[in-house]
Amino acid sequence: MTTMQSPDTSTRFPEAAILADEHVPAIHIWRDFDATPAQLFRAHTEAGIFSQWVGPKDVGADITHWEAHDGGSWSYSVRGTDGREEFETSFRGCFHTVREDRLVQTFTWDGMPDEVSLETMTFEDLGDGRTRLHAFSLCDSFEGRDAWLRSGMEVGVNDGYAAIDRMLAEGSL
Repeated sequence: MTTMQSPDTSTRFPEAAILADEHVPAIHIWRDFDATPAQLFRAHTEAGIFSQWVGPKDVGADITHWEAHDGGSWSYSVRGTDGREEFETSFRGCFHTVREDRLVQTFTWDGMPDEVSLETMTFEDLGDGRTRLHAFSLCDSFEGRDAWLRSGMEVGVNDGYAAIDRMLAEGSL
């Protein structure tokens, strides 16, 4: 397996950088926040906070199951409009490792139920109240990974992370 080096701390990611690994069916996402690792950990593990930011800005999330601990599981549905028609879809997975600096979980979208990714997310303290999120999602296949990338996922990722920025600025996270 080819590994990719994390960018150095002088590189800035005010918006998500989404990169497909050319050697394995994986997606890397890097994003910097004016937050502590503990704040980003809460955003990703507390259901009430997670539901406020996840996904595109015009979509509402309904947490249907949430156990954010080693061996726990989760599921949520989202509904909204894609500009032409209303839609509803859902996601589910299992938490494998839940630590303040690292989350490991599976991720399945009901639109591609046979494609399960293993996601490792780290929260790197950059100092000065800044934290770098790095998500590494290993997909089942190159075809599945490429379908995710074509799905418009970057809109949900960027809108969601912008919502975290707003929550941080408002002091609600």
